[in-house]
Amino acid sequence: MSIVNDEVNYCIQCGTKLNQKIKFGKLRPVCPKCGWIYFADPKVAVAVLIIKNSKILLARRVNVPGQGRWTLPAGFVDAGEDPRLAAQRECKEETGLDVEIIDLFDVLYGQEHVRGAHILIVYRGEIRSGEMSAADDVDQVAFFPLDSLPELAFSTTEQIIRKAQKISNCEKMK
Repeated sequence: MSIVNDEVNYCIQCGTKLNQKIKFGKLRPVCPKCGWIYFADPKVAVAVLIIKNSKILLARRVNVPGQGRWTLPAGFVDAGEDPRLAAQRECKEETGLDVEIIDLFDVLYGQEHVRGAHILIVYRGEIRSGEMSAADDVDQVAFFPLDSLPELAFSTTEQIIRKAQKISNCEKMK
């Protein structure tokens, strides 16, 4: 799903009200005075998947959307920031835990709400240090058995957990 939110109405170069025109095969905001074209960049978020003793680390959101529901430790990548470092930063901010990024777990596309990410990069992580405590935009952090989860905030979280469950089940069969 893709949600369009046209927030740019005036040219950032000359201040003229933008018009909608077909440019490069798509309807885009274009300045009729100086020709500047607005290209919307995707928002990128990162999440950390931590599974320990067949339990997954989740954080409970305090903000809308998904307030009171659970998700992976996650957040937006800042411009110029390495996504792996952003994942470590977000995990530390929300859980108090320092993690090592082990590998890339998945990349998902699809904006679930107007303020949400278009691209979600999910890394598998391992706890290295720190004391687990909720902070930033979560009020609880906890480990849950993969087969007994609380109410989840986002479909992307559900997709990642389903994939993790499938991998976990395959590893048990070995």
